[in-house]
Amino acid sequence: MDHRQLVKDCLKGELAAQRELYNHFAGTMLGICYRYTKSMADAEDVLQEGFLKVFRHLHQYKFQGELGGWIRQIMVNTAINYLKKNSRYQTDLSFTDTGLHPVTADDPESLLGAKELAELIRQLPPGYQTIFNLHAVDGYTHVEIGKILGINEGTSRSQYARARTLLISWINKHSADVKTEFYARRP
Repeated sequence: MDHRQLVKDCLKGELAAQRELYNHFAGTMLGICYRYTKSMADAEDVLQEGFLKVFRHLHQYKFQGELGGWIRQIMVNTAINYLKKNSRYQTDLSFTDTGLHPVTADDPESLLGAKELAELIRQLPPGYQTIFNLHAVDGYTHVEIGKILGINEGTSRSQYARARTLLISWINKHSADVKTEFYARRP
């Protein structure tokens, strides 16, 4: 698919090109939106709002870098804005400047699959989940996260450390449960 021509056709208002752009990126972008929300319905709302922004601002795409990366940035920003303005997330999306919990550098031994890990991340409180996704998954620095969320860099680091500590404890518990179950089934 020639993204350059597709963008040009979308800018001309060609519905077939807009549909093709949406169909090509919607699945991947829905996954990104789902990482930040607590339900598929919310993720779909974010996706639709994000694509409205994509088409509204497509003229700003300068053909530098991947089109998918540009769209991804819009989706992440749309998801963050959705969390900030949606009353259901506002009470849970709190960030405090309290001290760091100790975090080990060891990787926990785990029999956890990628799907199970993604589901554990989704179970984090929304503030932790948001910062964990922004830093660990999407690669933002804590300075960038602070600017995006309107918090200081230290708060981002603290929330990330807490999310990581919580995930590690859940993974360790899961690994212990799997091992116990394995040994219980052995004759």
